[in-house]
Amino acid sequence: MRKKYRKRRNWSDDEKLMICAQTRVSGVSVSQVARRYDVNANQVFNWLKEPRFADAQPPDAEAHFLPVEIVDNGVAEASPLSVDCPAGQLEIEIAGGHRLRVNGAYDPDALASLIRRLLS
Repeated sequence: MRKKYRKRRNWSDDEKLMICAQTRVSGVSVSQVARRYDVNANQVFNWLKEPRFADAQPPDAEAHFLPVEIVDNGVAEASPLSVDCPAGQLEIEIAGGHRLRVNGAYDPDALASLIRRLLS
């Protein structure tokens, strides 16, 4: 049986600093942050041993605005939070280049809860 090998990822110093800083947030474990960025937790621990990443400051607790792009794809106008809209489509880009795509009707509260769990 052949093993599948993943391509080795080269993390920039800025990316390492950002990841290490997120491990300093109260209530967040190193393994949670590692899973978020699809990196081995042992690798993050090794980065944390390096002096240039060890003192990384956690991100601000204040709110930040994110860029939003509204694309007209020819679908009839409807509220994006409409639970009754079967033709609705929502796409959210999450950290690490991942995307969450929701087609059809959805429960806004359940979706918000899912996104919170994905980001923790």
